[in-house]
Amino acid sequence: MSLRSRLIAPVALGAVLALGLTACGGTTKDSASTDSGSAAAGGVANPNAPLKDGLKIAFLPKQLNNPYTDIEVGGGKAAVEELKGEYKLVGPNDASASSQVSYINTLIQQQQNVIGIAANDPNAVCPSLNQARQAGIKVVAFDSDAAKECRDVFINQATTQGIGEQLVKMASQLAGGNGEIAILSATPNATNQNAWIAVMNTELKKPENAGLKLVDTVYGNDDDQKSFQEAQGLLQRHPNLKVIVSPTTVGIAAASRYVSSSSYKGKVAITGLGTPNQMRQYVKDGTVSQFALWNPADIGYLASYAGAALASGQITGKQGETFKAGKLGDYTIGVDGEIVLGPPTVFTAQNIDQFNF
Repeated sequence: MSLRSRLIAPVALGAVLALGLTACGGTTKDSASTDSGSAAAGGVANPNAPLKDGLKIAFLPKQLNNPYTDIEVGGGKAAVEELKGEYKLVGPNDASASSQVSYINTLIQQQQNVIGIAANDPNAVCPSLNQARQAGIKVVAFDSDAAKECRDVFINQATTQGIGEQLVKMASQLAGGNGEIAILSATPNATNQNAWIAVMNTELKKPENAGLKLVDTVYGNDDDQKSFQEAQGLLQRHPNLKVIVSPTTVGIAAASRYVSSSSYKGKVAITGLGTPNQMRQYVKDGTVSQFALWNPADIGYLASYAGAALASGQITGKQGETFKAGKLGDYTIGVDGEIVLGPPTVFTAQNIDQFNF
């Protein structure tokens, strides 16, 4: 769906999204260091080193059989094929904090060259990821960061600040500047979700958002049925609720499905982060008027190229290093090993049919 080499679409979201919608900026722990764990471990980058053929690149998403995950890892697979490597996909069926650990251990035994992981919990996976790195495996976190001392780089959809600000902006527009709003998140320990929500809480304290009141934050665990039930519970507990903000593709679709067939349709707005294909029917039937997202396939694609650049010695994860990510073009590593994909698109009835993912 990319309309430019690095960005999803030239949708002007203002200066607040200048760095894009990544789940990164605030997803890592505070540190005086500006280098990632990999850079701290040493090593000298050779930007002219050729990309190696035959690299074994494994993807470990939060959970399998998730529509958003499927798009992400599909982009990763496409890149691995371009790189003439070996692609592997493993992962749990649930998004619990420790469910990824056993898969990491298996990937170490299989001597993968690169592990791409969307962490369910930034710290629960840390010991196993460091074991992988000690075995010479490069670790690329994507979408949801691991603790920065446990990975080499992090592929962020956009800046955490930008995502949180955009979510509040959409909620304010839909609420007419005042009223009750609620958040339907993924898991309580999800790095990206918590970082975005933290920014939202800060934004809601600003004078321009004084009319908005956050009355509840609930967790659907990225499970469709639980998210559906949580949305139902929000509306029952808060009869004056104006907007449900769901920064998770599973949650926004489940909440939309509930509202679309209930008496709340037209009275309570749903917004957040979702894919055009899953949200199209709810935009067409008037349940949802706007939501946002980056191109998930590009996240996986960029993760593969970053992993290949690490494994080939082109980069080590230090701030300022650059590499080329195939069709997406050139990228520069930022503070704490963060690589920002680019800004998102806001989808509405006017533009949603231009996209297919």
